[in-house]
Amino acid sequence: MTFIQTILRGIGQVMFQNNIYSGLLFLIGIFYNSWLLGLAALFGTIISTVSAHVFKYPKEAIKNDLYGFNGTLTGIAVFCFFEVSVVTVFALFLGAILSTVIMAYLQKIILPFTAPFVMATWLTIYFLIVIFNFPLLAPLEQIESSLNFLISSGNSFGQVMFQENSITGLFFFIGILLNNKLMAVYAAYAAVLGPIVGWLVSESTSTINAGLMGYNAILCAIALVGTGWKDFLWITSAIILSTLLNIGMAMTGLITLTAPFVLATWGILMVKKV
Repeated sequence: MTFIQTILRGIGQVMFQNNIYSGLLFLIGIFYNSWLLGLAALFGTIISTVSAHVFKYPKEAIKNDLYGFNGTLTGIAVFCFFEVSVVTVFALFLGAILSTVIMAYLQKIILPFTAPFVMATWLTIYFLIVIFNFPLLAPLEQIESSLNFLISSGNSFGQVMFQENSITGLFFFIGILLNNKLMAVYAAYAAVLGPIVGWLVSESTSTINAGLMGYNAILCAIALVGTGWKDFLWITSAIILSTLLNIGMAMTGLITLTAPFVLATWGILMVKKV
């Protein structure tokens, strides 16, 4: 039972919710959209958590599953971008382990956030494409339609874990609300402001509606949450910065993942120290 709770905490920690019920709601939301990605999330979390035990990392950190959440995202990413095969299953396994090792190293020098996931997944994608010549899955054709901020906000929550589904996003939002109401309020604010920034810089309507302008913003808002007006300004700055970074990095052809969130949050934290 303790191990199950640890795994659920790990899934919850993707959005900084150290709560088994939040993790359960997140997992249900993923399975609602895709049973395959639900299994990938589960396996990625388990592999990362077990790796932390094997490498004898601090027990308290393992209990709160600060190692598992990067594995959650890595697991989903592999099957989001590649077809299921023996090679990609093995890549998921190695990528989840690698994310745990990177997490253990980075946390000694900086707040890692989801940087271990980003690094491990970029390496995994590189090796699958370059070494094994695996093609990326063709993205679903996005139909240009009228801008819908309600849909884009719901999808923004879902896209934190690669789920373009507003109902899944609702599960994610409730999971945050269950654990921390202030985080939920700021996350909702980010889910609206991120798409607005994308719209203001003329990002395509289909991209905004898909939630791709809001998920990094949501993570920034949760990571920097605070009760003062200064916190509101820092969060707003991070939301705008992460959205612009997301657009700029995507223009280079890079799969951005949550790198814009990590870079924007690191930047804001450094400025705050000064």
